[in-house]
Amino acid sequence: MINKKQSLTLVSAVALSLSMSGCSVFDWLIYKPDIPQGNYMETQQVEKLRVDMSKEQTEYILGRPVLRDSFSDDTWYYVYHFKSGRNAKITHKELIVHFTGDKISSVTGDYDLSNEFSTPLELSTLPSVNEADLQPLLPEVRPDAKPLVEEKRPTLSNQPEKTNEPD
Repeated sequence: MINKKQSLTLVSAVALSLSMSGCSVFDWLIYKPDIPQGNYMETQQVEKLRVDMSKEQTEYILGRPVLRDSFSDDTWYYVYHFKSGRNAKITHKELIVHFTGDKISSVTGDYDLSNEFSTPLELSTLPSVNEADLQPLLPEVRPDAKPLVEEKRPTLSNQPEKTNEPD
């Protein structure tokens, strides 16, 4: 038989082992928030960059950089760090913009640049729009002039009719 001293030792050993491993056993029950840090950038933002863009235009598109080079203001660092709370997965992305004077000279990092990055803004063209598409379709100009939605107005049967005669 087990005496009281041995049973107390056994119970305390089990309690100690459960308290030490308790966090790892119930880790999936504990809420841990996602931790985003830095500049989150969509690929559409990076694709808008063009060579010879000014610093103001770059800041308008991408936002303020996380870090500007201390010794020269010609290198801007955009860093994004995301740690998932659920599975502790870490995503780290960087974009480094190099300027010559006040204009973008090159861009490096984890993002893909547009095929038109090497084309300066002055030489790039916007997509063309047909002249016919610029005119709005007003109800009078539409081929079918009847209303799009039929409005049903309820009639009130309990209300006496109002007349414009004086009392």
